Amino acid sequence: MDCGRRNTKKYNFRCTNLKELRKLSSFVLDPLDFKQCHGKLLSVLSADVVERLLSVLVRFYDPLYRCFTFPDYQLVPTLVGYACLLGILVSNKVPFSGIEEIHRSHIIAEALHLKKEATSFSQAGSVDAFEAIFVLLIYGLALFPNIDGFVDVNAIRIFLIGNPVPTLLGDMYFSLHLRNSKDGGTIVCCVPLLYKWFISHLPQTPAFMENEQCLRWSQILMSLTNDDIVWYDSALGSLEIIDCCGEFSNVPLIGT
Repeated sequence: MDCGRRNTKKYNFRCTNLKELRKLSSFVLDPLDFKQCHGKLLSVLSADVVERLLSVLVRFYDPLYRCFTFPDYQLVPTLVGYACLLGILVSNKVPFSGIEEIHRSHIIAEALHLKKEATSFSQAGSVDAFEAIFVLLIYGLALFPNIDGFVDVNAIRIFLIGNPVPTLLGDMYFSLHLRNSKDGGTIVCCVPLLYKWFISHLPQTPAFMENEQCLRWSQILMSLTNDDIVWYDSALGSLEIIDCCGEFSNVPLIGT
């Protein structure tokens, strides 16, 4: 065994090409109305992911506590955090389990506001039909990527259930934990959402963003302290946030 060689886990991400979906977003007539109906899905499409930053992030994953552990702070994705980023509340509906029946074509067509023929959408110019199809494409290609350029049946099921946040969080944890146990590999989850979650906690000051010292991401993240981290979105200011246990700050609360 070569004891002198550093054992470094190598991760990569399945980053779907969202160029065509971004083009379709220009056909959304009323972005505010779209946001009210479907959440912040357009912001997921517009995320300019820095894969190198995520590759550094996952090296700090702690499989014991299911969180990212840094020298002076810990970060953990939560249902509330993901729901806030997506603008989609976690509903009381049972989350996707994978054992749901496969819906018949007429049920899917009804959910997409389609008539007997898909061409009726283009002829009628139905906004409802366009937005439903567009949202389904976002679910299948961006939120729950599986096969490139293909919306699989599970994405359709989640779209019809209408409660994507628990599955998005579960996908991320499952894939990250699996790849960590296998000493690396391809992480399959909603990469733009994971990226948006992480950068939402990083300092937004000009000095940090400009990085005039040209430090590597690993150096930057290691140098941050508890006081540098943005702990929660200002929109959640009315919520009571548990961030310590007695005299101990940043204690992971297992099961919360």
